[in-house]
Amino acid sequence: MPGCCTAAAAGLPTEVLAGRSSDDTPRFVSHTCWPWQSQTYELSVEFLMRFTRAGETTTYAGVMREAFGPLGAVAAQVAVVITNLGCLIMYLIIIADVFSGNQREGEVHLGVLQQWFGIHWWSSREFALLVVLFLILLPLVLYRRVESLKFSSAISTLLAVAFVTICTVLAIVAIVEGRTQSPRLIPCLDQHTSFFDLFTAVPVVVTAYTFHFNVHPIGFELAKPSEMATAVRIALLLCCVIYFSIGLSGYLLFGDSTQSDILVNFDQNAGSALGSLLNVLVRLSYAFHVMLTFPLLNFSLRTNVDEFFFPKKSPLATDSKRFVSLTLVLLALSYIAAILVPDIWYIFQFMGSTSAVCLAFVFPGAIVLRDSYGISTRRDKIIALVMVILAAITSVIAISTNIYKAFQ
Repeated sequence: MPGCCTAAAAGLPTEVLAGRSSDDTPRFVSHTCWPWQSQTYELSVEFLMRFTRAGETTTYAGVMREAFGPLGAVAAQVAVVITNLGCLIMYLIIIADVFSGNQREGEVHLGVLQQWFGIHWWSSREFALLVVLFLILLPLVLYRRVESLKFSSAISTLLAVAFVTICTVLAIVAIVEGRTQSPRLIPCLDQHTSFFDLFTAVPVVVTAYTFHFNVHPIGFELAKPSEMATAVRIALLLCCVIYFSIGLSGYLLFGDSTQSDILVNFDQNAGSALGSLLNVLVRLSYAFHVMLTFPLLNFSLRTNVDEFFFPKKSPLATDSKRFVSLTLVLLALSYIAAILVPDIWYIFQFMGSTSAVCLAFVFPGAIVLRDSYGISTRRDKIIALVMVILAAITSVIAISTNIYKAFQ
């Protein structure tokens, strides 16, 4: 169960927790559509698992293959690879932000290492991230079964709860001291913000709730696969509580100055030793949460990459040379991209409008509409059709809006 909860929460780099700093509109949409999103995701998972049990496969790509042939399997594998690799890159960016800070739009934010020891070559993003990669992440990603990660997943969930608790306490203290900004209950649309900017929040929320690539490996390792529905429901509820709490606390604390990675904001002087300690604990708790969640996404990514490039080879876990080589290559690619990409917002927008929305809505809906086993009801097909159409429309609008704003 902890593994499933962490898997569902795995797509939550802190962009979704606080919202985009330059615009209240995406923040408003993110907060108000979470309950609807969680119900929709639960339905999409139910569709996916129902057709999995009806067939002879135990993987997402396998379900797509049974419905649409080899091209369906390839589409699922490519979507999983893009989504998981993007999430791993975002995780590394967040870790680097925590330990080594960053500089965006003329603002310099120091990391924990720089605040403690000053600015040195060994406190740079490149070196600090490399140390984390070899000392913490590499040993974890070398596990060959998801079940082996159950303890790290449980700790990761506890760290997420600690992160929420500390942020909430800081927000309450800020309210008592009168240092907060009043949250906006409706979006602010002016000459700088159009109605279509609302849709730029959709990729963020979609990415945050896309955990479908872990449903099969975790579900079939449960003692009773039928318990997966309950596990998903609990995980989604946990995510809703975490997202809303951090989103509200983040805005109360930082208002319009909230960065795309909210952890960056906690480098500010808290005015007291206790406040400074809490700021550090907030950043470190989430950084370690991300580190312990990293192996779950890496597991799914590695499996799909192996199935894509070596479909006729023996199982990956039985081939040590291929297993280690693929693991190192994926870590290296993630590291290089995390150093080169300046902001997690760009990755969120790309993934949430393409691969993540396909995994969460388009593919499950298409499987129901295809109905290879004749088990879809009329209600199922109507829901699936609406799901696919809305996903396509919102993604196209989000992509178009981001392209338009990029060239303004």
